[in-house]
Amino acid sequence: MNIATRQRIVMTAMELFWEKGFQSTSIADILSRSQVHSGSLYHFFPGKQDVLVAVLEAYRDGVEEWLLKPAWSGVDDPVERIFALLAGYRTQLVTTECTYGCPIGSLALELHEPDVRIRELLAVNFAQWTSAIERCLDEASARLPADLDRRRLAEFTLTVMEGAIMQARTYRDIESFDRNIAVLRGHFDMLMDTARQENVPAE
Repeated sequence: MNIATRQRIVMTAMELFWEKGFQSTSIADILSRSQVHSGSLYHFFPGKQDVLVAVLEAYRDGVEEWLLKPAWSGVDDPVERIFALLAGYRTQLVTTECTYGCPIGSLALELHEPDVRIRELLAVNFAQWTSAIERCLDEASARLPADLDRRRLAEFTLTVMEGAIMQARTYRDIESFDRNIAVLRGHFDMLMDTARQENVPAE
């Protein structure tokens, strides 16, 4: 079987899971949109759960190419890279009239009791995102308080992003997203101001 066929199935399922959710997407939906015969799909994937695994693996493997590189193109400052990434989600919200949802966040909310493999892949995707933010914070460490727990701040940034998207979708209002990100920006500004004061030589 052609690997390109498998890729088409995965990418189609990715679109449908994002648009309709995992539970509301049927195998028939995937076959219809991908224009793949059922025999080809079942050759690669015994069931829909296996398709979901492949989708989550694709997100995991594509985070750098699909998410980080486009957001960070031309942005050198590590703190601004964090907010450039968040701005990318804002663009998706505006483009879709606030119907966009973070694909991993949406799946994590929908799948209340996923099996171990699915849960681990969801966790890996969140961890990759958080690690990308933490790397930015590490690069900006000289501008941040010395005792700052950068991992926790990275996790908090993920929490703000997911919550801001959820509120914007619920209210159909981009200002809900903007208010949350503005508070996060204020927190970063406060941390950097604290670091500057720490670095002022004592008289």
